[in-house]
Amino acid sequence: MSYWVVGGTYKDTSFTELEKNNELERYGPYNTYDEAKKEWDKISWKNVDSCNTRYVILPQK
Repeated sequence: MSYWVVGGTYKDTSFTELEKNNELERYGPYNTYDEAKKEWDKISWKNVDSCNTRYVILPQK
């Protein structure tokens, strides 16, 4: 199984629609959850001050 880090900046905190002119960001695939978690940490901390920015780790089966 591999893992992806997916997310971006959304219109609001419902996280259902991306902000205008933004595309869903994808990072990966990573061979282990721990590798994906390291990338998630790096990206999330860069955007820690933006309440409309969100990233998640998704498995690819």
